Amino acid sequence: VQLQASGGGSVHPGGSLRLSCEASGASLDDYAIGWFRQAPGKEREEISCVSLIDITPHYAYSVKGRFTVSRDNARNTVFLQMNNLKAEDTAIYYCAAEKLRSVVHSAAIVTSCEDSDFTSWGQGTLVTVSS
Repeated sequence: VQLQASGGGSVHPGGSLRLSCEASGASLDDYAIGWFRQAPGKEREEISCVSLIDITPHYAYSVKGRFTVSRDNARNTVFLQMNNLKAEDTAIYYCAAEKLRSVVHSAAIVTSCEDSDFTSWGQGTLVTVSS
């Protein structure tokens, strides 16, 4: 599967952005999807992970209540709606996908939400939050 992330930009604190992760070459129905970000000088961190099997997404504590993952199966696209953005949300955001092998695999990969579990990555989109 190939992934194309888009939707990044510059916003003021408190603003919103919606990132898109469009997939080609395979249906995302068979994949777990992860959103990750990497701020300058920092390690990549998880944002959210979801699959069609485990439909309740995992969210990192830092974004819970502000970020929401959704998907449009017809467009083979996953979205990350980001509200009430803060300066510390500034980072390059990546979407990633991993083909699911089983229900157990889905539960494990969504719950742990670790970047090392994902093998297909999009190119990243920059989000800048500043006043």
